Amino acid sequence: MLYESAGRSKIFLIGYRACGKSVVGQELAVRLGYEFLDMDREITRREGVSIKELVAARGWDYFRRRERELLLELSSPPAPGPAPDTPGLVVATGGGAVLQEDLWPAIKAAWPVVWLTADAATITARLSGDSSSEQQRPALTDQGLLAEVEEILQQRLKLYRQAAGLEIDTTTAKPAEIVDRIIDWLQEQS
Repeated sequence: MLYESAGRSKIFLIGYRACGKSVVGQELAVRLGYEFLDMDREITRREGVSIKELVAARGWDYFRRRERELLLELSSPPAPGPAPDTPGLVVATGGGAVLQEDLWPAIKAAWPVVWLTADAATITARLSGDSSSEQQRPALTDQGLLAEVEEILQQRLKLYRQAAGLEIDTTTAKPAEIVDRIIDWLQEQS
């Protein structure tokens, strides 16, 4: 493994929706021989409904509590002693996982955290071109999509920046190029 610690190796990908966390995370996991976990998909699997349905039925506070519980579960510190013979894990967090801001200093201290970024126009175009996005995730504001993306990005910018050890703009980069940059960075860290 390229990045090792005492315990199962983990890499966390953060960033706004449609910045490539899932696509890049899956490719990164394959390249490293790690497992991949998308937090939003895991929450929907555990709850048995889409995020949109979950939020409609139980509210954003309930969803954020489930997100926090899963983040705590996934970010547990490395265990002392020899590393277990299990593959590492690449975690694609939900776009709002950085709102759990009290958790990120410990996560960043224990594990690599990579922030995937894109400009608001690119994010809006990607979301508009993804028919499943609207079905799976509710709007965060009552504004149009571009205005919402710009507002939420502005609100979260500082949180993403504080949580990340590496920032990569995905606006024009291909997933394989992004994975190469992450792997190079991981090698520099070890």
